Amino acid sequence: MRISKVEAFLLSYPLPQPLELDYYGGRRTIVKRDAMLVRIQADNGLVGYGPAAASERWKERIEQEIAAFLHGRVLADPDALRVRFVDQHGGDAELLKIYSCLEIALYDLAGKARGLPVSEFLGGRIRDTIRLYGSAGMYMEPEGYAAEAKLCQQLGFSAYKMRPALGPETDLETVRKMRKATGPGFGLMVDAHTWWRMGDRSYSQDVVEQLASKMSEYDLVWLEEPLDPHQHEAYRKLKARDLVPLASGEHEPDEEGFLDLLNGPCVDYVQMDLVCQGGFSWGRRLFGAVQAAGLRFAFHSWGTALELIAAAQLGICWPEQVVEWLEYPCYSTPEKKFMYPWPLAEEILAQPLEIVDGHLVVPAKPGLGVEVNESVIEKYPWIPGPWSYFSLTSPKQTFAVTADHSVKMVF
Repeated sequence: MRISKVEAFLLSYPLPQPLELDYYGGRRTIVKRDAMLVRIQADNGLVGYGPAAASERWKERIEQEIAAFLHGRVLADPDALRVRFVDQHGGDAELLKIYSCLEIALYDLAGKARGLPVSEFLGGRIRDTIRLYGSAGMYMEPEGYAAEAKLCQQLGFSAYKMRPALGPETDLETVRKMRKATGPGFGLMVDAHTWWRMGDRSYSQDVVEQLASKMSEYDLVWLEEPLDPHQHEAYRKLKARDLVPLASGEHEPDEEGFLDLLNGPCVDYVQMDLVCQGGFSWGRRLFGAVQAAGLRFAFHSWGTALELIAAAQLGICWPEQVVEWLEYPCYSTPEKKFMYPWPLAEEILAQPLEIVDGHLVVPAKPGLGVEVNESVIEKYPWIPGPWSYFSLTSPKQTFAVTADHSVKMVF
């Protein structure tokens, strides 16, 4: 089986109207949501699919440089192809990261050719499900967060993650009301990533420590990115206080950053985005380091159902004591109100994912085990430009959020 064609499709869903969200340090504006679908075809007619960061630069490099490498090559073992690619392009860190993401589609194609699920190429599945947490909660009043947490609980999730940043007192009140709404035993995660996106109003380390101490009374699963994620020394100090479990990782730019995060120790939960941070190859190496350090792993996933199933195929090759969580972003539908609508997230698959008792059931069919709905390519044409902006109160400035979560904000 030889590779005959490599394509990358950029997709966009414009929100019906821009979503304006005020928070303690300024305002966030969301105008659309983007995705990329990678399609790799073989000379026998089989097609492999995978997700990638929705970046025009990524699309260009995939279709010009990576496609040129892959075209006409025999696909028997994706790992062997990667070795050859690294031999040729080992000095280009960005291209290696893009290739690792595109490699998901190669595994899907190889699995279909051999009649095996992707998990069997990644070490072999040792379980059939992975635990999900519902992820939503963007800059609302405390009552709104409490209602969303309760809705996630009613939908069968065992945990809910939210994003606060309404001021220290209101943030604490929010956690209190969420716990009251859900009762004991339900997992609550606080994703404080906005606290370091507030300019002069960002919470100091002292304030973060005070909040962490007070929030610990409500039995959080973790407190995520309460400090600038690139300041590992600050995390080491906070971790040494042992106030509440800490999580970080989705903004690490390279494997050295992950290793420093692990060996600090800086956190209790290590996070990684499969699409933005090195795909299956990084994940397989990282999980071993997580296990050796006695920590736990949680997938960051902020995209489509195709991203979810790709992460799950890797996650089920490790015990839950190592790979514990998969983030399930909750988008609004006519029946359920969460963050905002993004129908593309589900429509990219021909059939919905199977979720039972808050766990994603990972199909054992060949490849990723799902059927991609190619009609989304025409239905959701690309709209250039950033998908989200933060406008700071002090200092007065605006920056865009890029498609690649591991890249710093662009002013």
